[in-house]
Amino acid sequence: MGFVADILMTAGTFGVAVYCFVLAGRLRKFSTLESGMGGAIAVLSAQVDDLTRALARARETANDSAVTLEGLTGRAESVAARLEVMLASMHDMETPPTRPAEPADFAEPGRRLRFVRRKSASDDLEAAS
Repeated sequence: MGFVADILMTAGTFGVAVYCFVLAGRLRKFSTLESGMGGAIAVLSAQVDDLTRALARARETANDSAVTLEGLTGRAESVAARLEVMLASMHDMETPPTRPAEPADFAEPGRRLRFVRRKSASDDLEAAS
């Protein structure tokens, strides 16, 4: 019985040795950096590092933009508040202010304006004195 156990133990050991030899060959092919899965893993690892750095830069840029936008929003809110106060004060006025008419308001499209200068009566009196 001991002899049969030794033969089975030797056969099992030989089978495990063959299995380890096959696995070693596969692992060698798998870990080759120039070709195979090892190369693909190395390339993907480098791409992940690049994307991580790009994401960090994008996050910094977004934070800077958010700070700038918050400042501009604050300024816009303060200007809007001042405009509301100005508008409220305009409602308190009795007559709305009129703006002087500009010559362009009276001109017909495509026609040039003509200006005529005339002397006033006060100019004649100043020259006489």
